[in-house]
Order: sequence, then structure tokens, then C-alpha cells
Amino acid sequence: MKHKEILLFGATGQIGRNLIRRLTKNNYKIIAVTRNIHRAGYKIKTQANPGYLELIELNNFDNNKIESIMRSCSICINLIGILYETKNQKFKTYHTDLPDMLSKIANKAGIEKFIHFSALGIEDAVKSKYAVSKLNGEKKVLENFKNSIIVKPSIVYSVDDNFTTNFMTLLSRLPFMPLYYHGKTKFMPIHVSDIIDILISLINEKNNNLILECVGPEVLTFKQIIQNILLSINKKRILVPLPNTLAKISAKILQILPKPLLTEDQLELLKFDNIKSGKFKTNFELGLGSNKLFKNEIEKYSYNWKTGGQFSRNKNTINTK
Repeated sequence: MKHKEILLFGATGQIGRNLIRRLTKNNYKIIAVTRNIHRAGYKIKTQANPGYLELIELNNFDNNKIESIMRSCSICINLIGILYETKNQKFKTYHTDLPDMLSKIANKAGIEKFIHFSALGIEDAVKSKYAVSKLNGEKKVLENFKNSIIVKPSIVYSVDDNFTTNFMTLLSRLPFMPLYYHGKTKFMPIHVSDIIDILISLINEKNNNLILECVGPEVLTFKQIIQNILLSINKKRILVPLPNTLAKISAKILQILPKPLLTEDQLELLKFDNIKSGKFKTNFELGLGSNKLFKNEIEKYSYNWKTGGQFSRNKNTINTK
């Protein structure tokens, strides 16, 4: 076997940073690829002891350079993904073309295991460019690399995320919160620490040729998620079901922002539940389930958004059932 070296794409995100911290503590060496080493370095250099993390800058994904890097590694993990398109960042480029290229190079370079992150609940969202690009990326990876593992998580949350923390900020400032599709879309949120446990197991165990849906222990509607967040930050807000026509208009407006709060494509995705499909194995079937409840975990960091801070007391009595 090759030395325990892992090539990581998408190292600066929530999952990447936590994964680096855990792997390097277990004597893995990480080679993290970034487009801008100066901008990204401060986010991840502190996650590992000297000698266990190497940063490599790739402005353009050069096949030959990537192949030369891969030949010194045992495992390649692709965490790269975007939530919305910009002029220079397109879903097809990052979710289809890049996984296609990486999996082909991994096969050629003799990588032992290729782990690719996709998304849960996208199979029926045929009108969503995000979903289609993700599904096409999965297909390319499975075609190109026979020992590939596709990881399909529901919402991944923690103090490092851009989901719960953004909503905590919004709900701290806004007097009301719109509910799209009456807030009935279902999710199975999973804490980032559980995702890391799953990845560690996938790295260490012989789980190849696998599509794995990664979910938390409970099913929550979007409305229940918002109610739990409100409860955790000690706020009361009006939750307003938004008619589909108004929802589409608001998405058109919000997607103009530099960092859109909502896009038309995301609104399309919200039509479909983000829960286990029954078509693939889940982390629970691999013995990697968790009992971490959403409301309990967000309470550990929501004090940053509470009036009075960490030692304030909850006064809300919101029923989230």
C-alpha cells in the first residue's frame, strides 16, 4: 500500500476544514488543492500540525499536474461544490466536468479510492440545473472509477456552516420569515462531526462501489428547522407562507445579490424532500448512525446570536411538532 496520503479538493469549506483536523490527528498527510493559497491558507493552516498538511495552488486544473500529485497519494476526496452560479462559476463546470476529469485522472494514476461528494434528494429535480449537474457528475464518476464512493448528504450543519448561521443572522434582524411551499419540505440534517466520522470509516474500511446517503436521526420540515433556530436564539418572528408566484418573484430579485439568499434554481430544489430515498444504503445501515438532535446541537453555538449572549435564558415556548 502507498503511504497514508490523501489528496483533498474543496479543503476550505465546512467539511474540508473539519476533515483535515481529524485526519491529521490520526497521522494522515493531507495534500489540499486550492485556487488561491494566500486567501485560503489562513482557513486551513491552523487545522494541522506542521508536516501533516501541504497546500498546492492550482489556478487552472492542469491534468498533468494533478496526475503527478495523485501518483503520490492513496485516496482522493472531492468536496468541491457551489450553491449558485455566477458569471465565472457554473454548475456544469464544478459538478460535472471537474468530477469527470478527476475520476479519470484518479483511475489513470492508480488511486486506491475515490470519494466524491454529491447531494441528497436531487433525483426528481429534473428542472434544477444544480441537481442535473450533480447527477451527471455522479454518473461520470461511476463510469470512470470502479472503486468510487458517492456520498449524498442532507443538510450538513455546525458552527462553521453557511446554513444555520445565516438563518440565525437573518432571524435576528428580520421581523418575519417567508416560508416557501408552506415550509413543508422535509430534511434530515446531519452534524458535520457525523459526516467526518462517516468519511473516516469510508477511508479506513473496504467500502468501494458505494452510493451512500448520509442523514441525521430525525426528519424535520423547513418550518420546524426555522422554529428550532428561533427557539435557540430566543427570538419570536412571524412565519409567513409565501404563494408560489410571490416566491418566484422574490427569488428573481434575491438572486441578483452578490451572495444570493435565494435563487430560482434553489426554489425549484425546495419542491423536493431532502430525505433518504430508500434506493441506496444510508450511514445508519453501515452502523454509522448518530443520535445528535438538531435542536440540541445548534444550542451549543446559537448563543452568539442571543441577546445577552451565552448565559441568557430561553423565553420562547415554540411548539416544533
